[in-house]
Amino acid sequence: MFTMPANIWLLTFIQALVMCIGTMLVLSGGVLGAQLAPVPSLATLPVALMIVGVATGVVPITRLMQRFGRKPIFISLSLLACTICFLMSWAISQASFLLLCMSTFMLGLCSAGFQQIRFAAMESVSTELMPKAASTVLLGGLVAAFLGPELVTLGNAFIAREFVGAFYLMAGLLLICSLLFSRIKNTHAISLPSQTAARPLKLIAQQPIFILAVSSSVVGYALMSFIMTATPVHMHVIEHHSLLHTKWVIQSHVFAMFFPSLFSGWLISKLGVNKVIFMGIGAYLLTIFIGFIDNQLVNYWLALVLLGIGWNFLFVGGTVLLAQTYRPEERFKVQGLNEFLVFSCQALAALSAGIMLSLFGWQGLLALSLFIVLFLVCVLLLQGAKARGRTKSRVV
Repeated sequence: MFTMPANIWLLTFIQALVMCIGTMLVLSGGVLGAQLAPVPSLATLPVALMIVGVATGVVPITRLMQRFGRKPIFISLSLLACTICFLMSWAISQASFLLLCMSTFMLGLCSAGFQQIRFAAMESVSTELMPKAASTVLLGGLVAAFLGPELVTLGNAFIAREFVGAFYLMAGLLLICSLLFSRIKNTHAISLPSQTAARPLKLIAQQPIFILAVSSSVVGYALMSFIMTATPVHMHVIEHHSLLHTKWVIQSHVFAMFFPSLFSGWLISKLGVNKVIFMGIGAYLLTIFIGFIDNQLVNYWLALVLLGIGWNFLFVGGTVLLAQTYRPEERFKVQGLNEFLVFSCQALAALSAGIMLSLFGWQGLLALSLFIVLFLVCVLLLQGAKARGRTKSRVV
């Protein structure tokens, strides 16, 4: 891992800064939503709309990157997100729920572009180094796990209105990111001439390995978002745990999401991607079990840590599998489809988290999560069997 090119480490540092948008919004969005929303069931709407923005933006932004290259789009998105953070601060100071939701949606649009950082990293190295490049860049989340929520504390220290100062600080970080993006290697879409025409998406999406890759990433992201989005509301608003304890749980969760990137690439090379994906499923099952037991602080903490580990194994595994499904000339449209499916389902999960929590409570939300995990197991077993069957038929 430590022999990665300089471009990978620069992208990792940038990833650490831009991911603070998400980690800060996870903590602040639910609390702000609970304070400003007209009805309790809309408390998670600001966070959910950020994810809707990601789902909405992935396809057009990947098309823009295909035409102009990644670097200029990264720079433009950083500057746009910087401006939106100022708008977000004004929305909070005016106690405007509508403007708050509009701002989080627009930050999601920008974050859709930042999600492409891991693909830019993978394009910077040889095929055999791609799993390590993907997991290395995700290490930026270790910094974002603590820095994002800490921006809330730092911002509150110099501006009385809670959360306003945090978005001023985030705007400053995004301005720095725009400068750093100007130093990265521009991985452009222009490919060498190919003897074969690019396949239609329908044909690519029928591959069992594509279904395996997308299913792992979709369920990994959606279920993580479903439980994580509801946690601050349930902890702080319903169970009355302190904001300090809630922040600690969220920080630990995000740290656990990215800490396995220190070794997940190595695990995939040693054990195989399928075994790592099933390890992620096991972590999700433990999350649900521990969450069922009690609502004590230690239960929230341990469940959210396991949730983060499970997400890493599923997401890195799915990303590595996806790279095996397309040719160089097909990469942008396949990556765009994958991102659209992942973040559309994540948006649906985040949107429904507040409603499910309001209607069925924490236990009901976890029960539904169990059905989703079992569904993923069935998909993986079925598509894995199909993939093995096709391999055997080609050998014969």
